[in-house]
Amino acid sequence: MIIRDQSALLAPVERDLRLDLFRGIGLWMIFLDHIPHDVVAWLTLRNYGFSDAAEFFVFISGYLVGWIYGPIVAGGWFLAALKRLWRRAAELYVAHIMLFLLFTAQIARTARRFDNPMYQHEFNVFNFLSHPDELIGQAILLKYKPVNLDVLPLYIMLVLASPFMVWCLVRRPNLTLAASVVLYVLSRWFNWNIASYPPGTTWYFNPFCWQLMFVFAAWCGVGQIDKVARWVWSRAAMGLAAAWLVFALLIVMTWHIPALEALIPKWMIKAIYPIDKTDLDMLRFTHFLALAIWVTHFISRKWRVLHGVWLRPVILCGQHSLPIFCLGVFLSFSAHWILTQYTKGVLEQLAVSIVGIAIMIGAAWLLDRAKRVPDLFVKVTEVEEPEIVESAQAATARAAPANR
Repeated sequence: MIIRDQSALLAPVERDLRLDLFRGIGLWMIFLDHIPHDVVAWLTLRNYGFSDAAEFFVFISGYLVGWIYGPIVAGGWFLAALKRLWRRAAELYVAHIMLFLLFTAQIARTARRFDNPMYQHEFNVFNFLSHPDELIGQAILLKYKPVNLDVLPLYIMLVLASPFMVWCLVRRPNLTLAASVVLYVLSRWFNWNIASYPPGTTWYFNPFCWQLMFVFAAWCGVGQIDKVARWVWSRAAMGLAAAWLVFALLIVMTWHIPALEALIPKWMIKAIYPIDKTDLDMLRFTHFLALAIWVTHFISRKWRVLHGVWLRPVILCGQHSLPIFCLGVFLSFSAHWILTQYTKGVLEQLAVSIVGIAIMIGAAWLLDRAKRVPDLFVKVTEVEEPEIVESAQAATARAAPANR
């Protein structure tokens, strides 16, 4: 017999503005990273370490799933959690399909108007424009994805599986995390991935590998990280994390300064390369964890600056991550088009980057204002037919003398 705790559904969840802050930063980084040869993109994480905004989003999403739905599932409301999470997955799916259609139309119109087929090939939409009937079906099955639209299918798969992940984490958290590690190792060893389109290709973000980041984040979200907190934030662990961040910085600098590559031993080069993003290379995973250790050390949940006006724009973007991500995809292509068709000067790169981020902030502000407007609703109740009501009243009147 399942005992349900009603308080698990009614208990308020305190919002952690740090998650909104870093999700907003991740959105800005994705927008900048999707603009080729943009000088402002030098501010993003991928230029200084192994990980990038993708790890931000997957970890934050997994942590929120564990933090919010862990108590609900523990309280016996698994179906309620499943209903809400699968509804969220449906929202992500609809957003992905709409983004795919509009993004493809944007690229096709630009290529036709400016007579420049480069856009069709660069963003992997040439085959779609040649065979739309076939590729629409492939897109609906999440097999065909233009460039920059790879991450939402990964989220859809992880959110669909998340109710069962949380159910296991609530009951056997360490065993569930160990099973996630085993799946990660096996998928890398046997090259497990989901088939994509065209035939012979696979998903850019392998869900069998990226689930490790999601499950580990949910493991932290259900409260397991508190049990090992004194070791995670110990001097030895933080020192090791700092050393790893410095090592990653030095390796990444060799990508930008070829002269530095001669300083790296050949055996080390063979050991660390390739640093695979598709299968979530362990160098990327551990780099993100090292970064998270230091960030959470300096930025607490009660950090006063989080409630200040200076961080409000990026936090607003993080609080409306799905629509802002979709908007950022359009803006990054628009910025790429402007720099390609007209000029690639530094001032122009600064201008399109700043204007794009300003538009994202403006859209997030409008969404926040709209969210504060009260929702109007009409409560619909069942009304009995007059004949039924009269018959019931007559039956009551006839029965009344007998009851006296």
